[in-house]
Amino acid sequence: MKRVLVAVSFVIFSFNISFSQENHLILVHPTEYNLKLFTYLIDHDIVEIDNLKITGVYHKNEVYDYSESEDFLAKNNYPFINLKKIEADITPGSLYTENSCTPIFTELFENSKGIFFLGGPDLPPAIYGEQMSLLTSMTDPYRHYMEASFLFHLLGGFQNNVFTPLLESNPNYIVYAICLGMQTMNIATGGTMIQDIPAEVYNLSFVEEVLASDNNAQHRNYNNNLYIDSTLFSGNFHEIKINNQLPIVGNYSGNLSPLIYSNHHQAIEKLGEDLDVIATSMDGKIIEAISHKKYPNVLGIQFHPEGTYLHNPEIKYRKNPTDELKSGKQILIGHRSYDFHLEYWKNFSDKLEAIH
Repeated sequence: MKRVLVAVSFVIFSFNISFSQENHLILVHPTEYNLKLFTYLIDHDIVEIDNLKITGVYHKNEVYDYSESEDFLAKNNYPFINLKKIEADITPGSLYTENSCTPIFTELFENSKGIFFLGGPDLPPAIYGEQMSLLTSMTDPYRHYMEASFLFHLLGGFQNNVFTPLLESNPNYIVYAICLGMQTMNIATGGTMIQDIPAEVYNLSFVEEVLASDNNAQHRNYNNNLYIDSTLFSGNFHEIKINNQLPIVGNYSGNLSPLIYSNHHQAIEKLGEDLDVIATSMDGKIIEAISHKKYPNVLGIQFHPEGTYLHNPEIKYRKNPTDELKSGKQILIGHRSYDFHLEYWKNFSDKLEAIH
């Protein structure tokens, strides 16, 4: 195992925190589930970073019970992971300007090399200037407020052109985002969202219509709407189309239509400020990955390369109740797409270690 762990004590921080400039990564929304995913990648050398230190950041008003994260870290030997609860208040009207969280965002940025935003539930449409569709649900607003404001502070956006983004002082800082994270990156920079893909993009109203459509146009497993079956994948495996002029992972020259795993029903509509499209669905209707025109280490992807079920061959699911049980790794290898996922994590690891 390549990494050398930084031995620090486990503690919940309220604000003041002493950082090291060793390979310090901010992990936003550090639920027990997300910590298990990330530590699995580390323990199995899929993420390989020397002297890694992780600070998991969350807002005090999130609905998730972070005592579960505390228990997970207390019971397992991960002394290089700490949690930081942001105590400052934040309101929907103050997201895209300096606010009470600004000093905290700035301190976290200045004392780390990169930040990771992860998946989750629907964004509140009000924070990107739209009314709420009947197909949109809002379950954790303060998580979205904090993450949208943090990403705005990092990257700036159309909403406030006089604001100076934090990355202006360190353009090589790493900002990676998965699924909801990519969507939040888009709305934080002034973009908008498609609130339901089947209804708004494909004009479909019924689950059976989606399941009868091209598999590459299905962005989650709608069999879960029809069956109560714990053996079903919650998401769907489908191909994407990568722009080889703006590759997702460095100079990747492998399969430009890799199979990926996604689990979402919303997608980017209008792009945020200075964002580029680097991958789409096979029909070109859904944006699958974005980068930034000014900052080279900013990357958002709509799919999931992190799931344990994609890397552990012992974890098996299926799309339909009558299908053979298979691991995600088995499915990806069969499509010659597993190396693409490994390359994503290698590229991320190499970038973080290269920052000085």
